[in-house]
Amino acid sequence: MATRYWIVSLPVQSSNSASSSWSRLQESISRHSFDTPLYRFNIPNLRVGTLDSLLALSDDLLKSNSFIEGVSHKIRRQIEELERVSGVLSSSLTVDGVPVDSYLTRFVWDEAKYPTMSPLREIVDGVHTQVSKIEDDLKVRVAEYNNVRSQLNAINRKQAGSLAVRDLSNLVKPQDIVTSEHLTTLLAVVPKYSQKDWLASYETLTSYVVPRSSKKLYEDNEYALYSVVLFSRDADNFRTKARERGFQIRDFEYNSETQDSRKQELEKLLQDQERFRSSLLQWCYTSYGEVFSSWMHFCAIRVFAESILRYGLPPSFLSVVLSPSVKSEKKVRSILEGLCESSNSTYWKTEDEGGVAGIGADADAHPYVSFTINLI
Repeated sequence: MATRYWIVSLPVQSSNSASSSWSRLQESISRHSFDTPLYRFNIPNLRVGTLDSLLALSDDLLKSNSFIEGVSHKIRRQIEELERVSGVLSSSLTVDGVPVDSYLTRFVWDEAKYPTMSPLREIVDGVHTQVSKIEDDLKVRVAEYNNVRSQLNAINRKQAGSLAVRDLSNLVKPQDIVTSEHLTTLLAVVPKYSQKDWLASYETLTSYVVPRSSKKLYEDNEYALYSVVLFSRDADNFRTKARERGFQIRDFEYNSETQDSRKQELEKLLQDQERFRSSLLQWCYTSYGEVFSSWMHFCAIRVFAESILRYGLPPSFLSVVLSPSVKSEKKVRSILEGLCESSNSTYWKTEDEGGVAGIGADADAHPYVSFTINLI
């Protein structure tokens, strides 16, 4: 699928017709750049209004186009990220089931959605409002999804850090903890190289340690986690003595209800993440189609408005879509220039020569209306 297209409008002289200009263009492209896809870009007879209204509208067209294109790419990038995270095979993006490249190259104006008798300003404002609403909705949905992801990431960080900082709740089992009226269990984080020192000294750090009560519960790359049973009244003193020897006593209180609550919270967050991700992905598929359709209608208005301002009234121009390869671009530009026989051609050719760039001039100026559509 091509990802870069030109939408071009060529003037049609009074002695010619759009059909004859189309035939000449087809013949020239076929002869000199046969590998360049070429399509008609059918624009209906839109309501012109006054030249003053077109000039006023032209000030906003380029800026609005950049906004709509930006929202389109933003949704596409979101789709790509969600598909990658979900392990979903990248699918062809569509507008009502039609691949986006086909929608562009076989564009048909949606009269029901955008009545051609409506003023151009009204259509443009309607497109901008619709796309703005979709962008706002995207921000809300992405924020909801990212909020759940952030909570899960926080939990994962607690579980993935070293024993000195990580959450111990999933490492300690109920049978590892001895508690009674007089006894308590402490958890010591011991550097791996100090394990022999711990085992040789923990019973004598204070006077009220239960002999041979220490058990290794877990070990990572830096530390080992040991339990030790002692009299409750001696716990604070043991913490102090252990710290002096380089052993860290972690605060931990086993509570089955808390453990169950944390487990349920984690399961709910995982379910919420999957639900938000799936919902957001489906919404993005649909909304991308809506934005892309709006964008193409907006492009049609740009072509129409600029063609009127460049070539004058009544509207008489041929609009086409091309997708030349990089190596063919100069040749195709030359072909298009050769088909511009109007007296305005030199005037519009380049800004350097004193010509005036059109309202859609997003590249070098040409003696015809032209702008680039990047699908990606």
